[in-house]
Amino acid sequence: MDQNNYAVGLDIGTTKIVAMVGRENEFGKIEIIGVGKSKSLGVHRGVVNNITQTIQSIQKAVQDAESVAGVSISEVVVGIAGQHIRSLQHSDYITRPSFDEVIGNKDVEDLCNQVYKLVMLPGEEIIHVLPQEYKVDGQAEIKEPIGMYGGRLEANFHVVVGQVSSIRNIGRCIKSAGLELGGINLEPLASANAVLSQEEKEAGVALIDIGGGTTDLAIFKDGIIRHTAVIPFGGNVITEDIKEGCSIIEKQAELLKVKFGSAWPGENKDNEIVSIPGLRGREPKEITLKNLSKIIHARVVEIIEQVFMEIKNYGHEEQKRKLIAGIVLTGGGSQLKHLKQLVEYITGMDTRIGYPNEHLAGDSDSDIASPVYATAVGLVMKALEYQKMRPEPEEIIEEEPIVEQHIAPTINPEETPEEPEATPEKAPESKVQRKSFLDKFTDRLKDFLDNAE
Repeated sequence: MDQNNYAVGLDIGTTKIVAMVGRENEFGKIEIIGVGKSKSLGVHRGVVNNITQTIQSIQKAVQDAESVAGVSISEVVVGIAGQHIRSLQHSDYITRPSFDEVIGNKDVEDLCNQVYKLVMLPGEEIIHVLPQEYKVDGQAEIKEPIGMYGGRLEANFHVVVGQVSSIRNIGRCIKSAGLELGGINLEPLASANAVLSQEEKEAGVALIDIGGGTTDLAIFKDGIIRHTAVIPFGGNVITEDIKEGCSIIEKQAELLKVKFGSAWPGENKDNEIVSIPGLRGREPKEITLKNLSKIIHARVVEIIEQVFMEIKNYGHEEQKRKLIAGIVLTGGGSQLKHLKQLVEYITGMDTRIGYPNEHLAGDSDSDIASPVYATAVGLVMKALEYQKMRPEPEEIIEEEPIVEQHIAPTINPEETPEEPEATPEKAPESKVQRKSFLDKFTDRLKDFLDNAE
C-alpha cells in the first residue's frame, strides 16, 4: 500500500500503548485498517519514566499493527499528555508595514511566531499556539482575518506548555524504536477531534478523557478551543484504592473494578458479595459490592471535582461562556457503571459518553469505536491531516528540474539562472501556507534528537 494512503497514530498511555493505522475512504470518513496494542510498562501518569521498557512496548504495538494492516510503518504522529502540561491565555499583536496589502498567511504566521518567543519557566517549552479570536485595527471577534485590510493585527491565544525533557524523552523513544516522528499532538485535542461534533464545539462543551494515569480536559466554545488541562489522576488510582481497601493484588482489583465496579454506592444491595480466590491455597476473600462501590465513589468524586474546578476556572458560570452541550466523557475510565449519572449529579451539566465514531467509516469494527480508543483515532485523524499538508510543495520542487531542462536548449545561458529562481520562491510559500505551527516544534525536536546522537 502506498504511504500516502494511510497514516499512523501512536497513543503512549499509562496503561496501554496503541498504534493505529488508518486511511481516508472516498466519503472522507476514516477506515481503521490495523490496530496494535501493548501493555505500557515504562510510563507513569502520562510521562515516560523508563525509556527501555517504553521502546519495547512501542515496538510491540507497532509490529502488531503492521501485521494486522499488512503495511510497514515508518512514521507516526504521537500524542502527548502528562501532569507537566499546563495552558495559559495570552494576547499579542503585530503592526503591519504595508497597509495597502490584505492580511495574508504570512502575517498570521508572524503573529504566532511572536508568541513562541514568550519566556517560559526554566525547562518548559511551548507545544501548541492556538489562535482564538483576532482583532484587526480594533475590530473584535474576527474568526478569520486573512483577506482583510488593516494595520494592526491582534489575537488572543491559547498556549499549551510542557516540560522539555518529557517531550524529548518521547521523541527519543520513537526514534530508538526505529520510527520517524511525524508530529506531536496534545492528547485532549486528539480525543476531542475524535468524539465531538462541530455543533457541540459551537454550543460549548467540556471533554473529559479519563485515562489510566491522567484525566485530560478540553473545553470548546464557539467552535474554538478555550481551555485545556491535564489532571494527574485516572483509572489507576481507583484500582490502587481497591487493592489497598480490599487487601488484594492489582490484577484482581482491576477485574473487580471493570466487572462489578459502580460509581454510585446506592445501587448495590447489602447482600451482594463477590468471592475472590486466595493466593496459593489461602482462604478466598469475600467483598461486598456496596463496599467496593464506596471505595470507587470516593475516588471518582475527587477526580470529577478537580475537573469541575477547572471548568469553573474557565468561567462556565458566566452567561457568555456557558457550556450548553455540557460534558462528554471518554477514555477507558468513562466505561465505569453509573459514572454519567454521578457526573451529572456533581456538576449539574448534561453528560454523555463519547464514542470515537463521529468520523469513522460505517463498517468499522465496534471495538475501535470504544471510548478506550478515542485518543488513538484522534491521532490518526491528525496524522492524515498532516499528510494532506505535505504533498504540494514536493510536487513543485519535483517539477523544477523539468523546467530547467526545457529552458536550457532554447534560451541564452546567461538568462537561465533568472527563470528557475522564480519557481523556488513560490515553493516555500505554499509550504508556509500549510505548515502548522506545531510542525516547527516537531522540526526543532527532530534536530535536537539528531544532534544528540
